Amino acid sequence: MPKQKTHRASAKRFKRTGSGGLKRFHAYTSHRFHGKTVKQRRQLRKGTMVSKSDFKRIKRMLVGMK
Repeated sequence: MPKQKTHRASAKRFKRTGSGGLKRFHAYTSHRFHGKTVKQRRQLRKGTMVSKSDFKRIKRMLVGMK
């Protein structure tokens, strides 16, 4: 049986944490900041953890990553 490959688009978007979680960054951060509040822009800069409902699916895509 052939080796399973890592989904490269996912590998660029998600990082493994030391405790085995998955870190992601927020959407809506590329342009049109004049329509967003300062608080919203500040909070969008920070990363966050992948939700529990998406974790299993994303983990399967990152099969080859450490």
